[in-house]
Amino acid sequence: MMATTHEAISVAPSVPVLSLQELVKESLSQVPDRYVCLNQDPLTLFDEMPAVPVIDLKKLAAEDITSSELEKLHSSCKEWGLFQLVNHGVSSSMIEKLKAEIAEFFKLPLEEKAQYQRKEGEAEGYGPIRYLSDDQKLDWVDRLYFMSNPLHVRKPHLMPNFPPSLRDTMELYLAEVQKLSMKILGSMAEALKLKDKKEIEEIFDDGLQSVRINYYPPCPQPEKVIGCGSHSDASGITILTQVNQVEGLQFKKDGTWLPVNPHPDSFLVIIGDALEHRVTVNSDTERISIAVFFNPKLEANIGPATTLVNPQIPPLFKTVTMKQYIKEFFSRKLDGKTFLETMKINYKASNGDCHM
Repeated sequence: MMATTHEAISVAPSVPVLSLQELVKESLSQVPDRYVCLNQDPLTLFDEMPAVPVIDLKKLAAEDITSSELEKLHSSCKEWGLFQLVNHGVSSSMIEKLKAEIAEFFKLPLEEKAQYQRKEGEAEGYGPIRYLSDDQKLDWVDRLYFMSNPLHVRKPHLMPNFPPSLRDTMELYLAEVQKLSMKILGSMAEALKLKDKKEIEEIFDDGLQSVRINYYPPCPQPEKVIGCGSHSDASGITILTQVNQVEGLQFKKDGTWLPVNPHPDSFLVIIGDALEHRVTVNSDTERISIAVFFNPKLEANIGPATTLVNPQIPPLFKTVTMKQYIKEFFSRKLDGKTFLETMKINYKASNGDCHM
């Protein structure tokens, strides 16, 4: 099973790149050509910027399925693809401890962080994001990415080998956000009015879970680079928290790019492959974030909920195994929501037949 799981998340060979964090220490006056990424769509400016919806978990748990908070959740998922979650119940002191531990990790000498380095052909490990060709532009980021659940997929040289304090705090944090993710998914099932919300809960219970810790160093020419290019997540939901309150995350809504202004003591919840987002950087301050991705079990079939489709309402997307979905997603360059497009079913208007 372990070999099969690792095969499912292996990636195409990539071009080796040195640590960006170390490169920045050389007091760069301009960005190396390999990182120059011009012609990015500009941020949309409004007199009053639209605010990301805020969902209160206490209200969500206290009210019945006709509640206004549940309706707000439904609207946030459908119209925005993300929301900020407050009163989530995860210990604030534990979150602050994890943030401190992560900040210390990136201060470690390179030779210590090198033991977690991403290996050729794999997605997991420490270092720059993977690249698939010599002419591909590089994102302005170093990251630490690893699988955390199921337990047997953990690679011994990564999370089990972290500095003890970071490892133990991360373990506590992941246990808490795992429970939180199931509450969120259950509420989403209620918002969708699924006849049986277990249809969602069962495929996510003890499902595939991974963590990406992002380090965006200051940049001498931030207008010439992108911290993380436009993409959508290969997850059911993503729970994101910022280690430091530095802005940079942007998302696309109705064809325009908008910023996320973090709500104090909140998690940002992103609805997987439904939301296109990117990260910009600045010239003065590093930005660090923690994203935990929650997915169904590898053997689960993912696609439109069976209780929401029928002969009159046919599915708009294919159903595939989670293993197949992950393998195909990670074999491609992150590029907007192009992978989601490959999942669509195109129906022929003439006779109702379809092709994929």
